[in-house]
Amino acid sequence: MNIDPRESLISAATHFYQKGWMVGTAGNLSARLPDNSFWITASGRPKGELTEQDFVRVDIDGQVLEKPNPDFRPSAETSIHQVIYQSFPEAKACYHVHSIEANLVSNFTEGNGLLLPSLEMLKGLGIWQENPSVEMPLFVNHLEVKKIANEISDRFLESPPKIPALLIRNHGVTVWANSPESAYNYIELVEYIFRYMMAARQVSF
Repeated sequence: MNIDPRESLISAATHFYQKGWMVGTAGNLSARLPDNSFWITASGRPKGELTEQDFVRVDIDGQVLEKPNPDFRPSAETSIHQVIYQSFPEAKACYHVHSIEANLVSNFTEGNGLLLPSLEMLKGLGIWQENPSVEMPLFVNHLEVKKIANEISDRFLESPPKIPALLIRNHGVTVWANSPESAYNYIELVEYIFRYMMAARQVSF
């Protein structure tokens, strides 16, 4: 029997809202189903008050298959979720949040990758090395979301990321995982790393 993932998405959204990472209607969460379609948060819905009616089911090409409320549209950033699912067949969930720390650290470099500190937390993202050198892919925040999605697709096809996460400058962080529970953990981990990076700027070692 297939389990509806929307309950996990609602729980995650509530937690992220309480953390200040999904203020108001910001951010979007999705979970892929066995038929390769996915539930994604509807556009403009308050993330601290989601119900199962606040999601839209789309196919891998972005076509709407099901929407409990006929007036709802899928998230404006659905194309980014599509690219993640197309690029990583093992991905079953994709979470995007808008934290202050994510936006600030995205300006720590002018390049297309943010070098992360060698923290224990990287193990939780699959990096099991001593003193690893890991960059989080960083993308320009174009007004047209599909342009961001296309740039993600092109870069990942040429150079797959070392960790299941990416940053959009002054916009937020996106993670993907093989389950909603793991995606939840990845958001917690990357946000910890961002907070560490912010604090380290204030400390002289």
